[in-house]
Amino acid sequence: MAVGMNVFKTYEQRIPGTEHFIRMIPIQGGEFRMGSLSSEAGHKKDEGPQHSVVVSDFWMAETEITWDQFSLFVERSIDDLQPEEVEGMEVKIDVDGVTGATTPYLDMSFGMGTDGYPATSMTQLGASRFCAWLSAMTGNFYRLPTEAEWEYACRAGSTSAYAFGEDSGDLDDYAWFVKNSESAYKKVKSKKPNSWGLYDMHGNVAEWTMDQYIAEGYKRKTKKTVSDPWVKPTKTYPKVLKGGSWKEEANELRSASKLASNKSWKRRDPQIPKSQWWHTDAPFIGFRIVRPVQTPAIDEQRKYWGY
Repeated sequence: MAVGMNVFKTYEQRIPGTEHFIRMIPIQGGEFRMGSLSSEAGHKKDEGPQHSVVVSDFWMAETEITWDQFSLFVERSIDDLQPEEVEGMEVKIDVDGVTGATTPYLDMSFGMGTDGYPATSMTQLGASRFCAWLSAMTGNFYRLPTEAEWEYACRAGSTSAYAFGEDSGDLDDYAWFVKNSESAYKKVKSKKPNSWGLYDMHGNVAEWTMDQYIAEGYKRKTKKTVSDPWVKPTKTYPKVLKGGSWKEEANELRSASKLASNKSWKRRDPQIPKSQWWHTDAPFIGFRIVRPVQTPAIDEQRKYWGY
């Protein structure tokens, strides 16, 4: 189902039965150069070769998903408020059919804050199932961004190392990272947004994408322009996170930089087998959501949620 372009504008996705909402920003699709050149300061091999990518129109959450919002999925106390019918409904699934995350053994905020702070420490599966749950509760189709969508939105039309330019000296205005975070994540929207109105794309917490991490970078890409690429995961590790976090140096926050997930992030998990929902040793990871203008068919939606 395609959403009419006459409604392709910023909107607030209300979560039924609560005062919580997620502000969604329209991202006009287009072509960009993904990755970085070897001449870029901080360049790593997994960021090349730089190549042309086209992405389609989508909305992206203005901020990282917060604990206020994610806890509603973990607690599942409002599931019975799922509307029976929503005008223009894109998703028709019973919320009871969405598997919920188990309650973590540790305080996954690690005392850094919850009210208005980014939710952290969830696995990619946990982030994807939040998207499925939100989709069921609202009737709109939500998922994680692909790596390409994320980088396109982060760059906001720029070709520089950061959305705001080349000088990492300006990073303090836009991001929480090792030099200014005092070893903790911060409330969302407490730094400047990029030119497309997205906050914390650089720093605060690294953000999940849908893609499998490929160590050799984009060597498999052809010389032709690639449209809406997605490296569909075939194994649990590693997967791609983007944006860098509060604990990292400036180079790790560049638009092209990426982070590979690691099973060591569950080191303190006492369960056997270890939780599929939580990374007990990764309070530096979180996520934001997207909604494509072109909604996939109902029988295809589940593959984007990790089913």
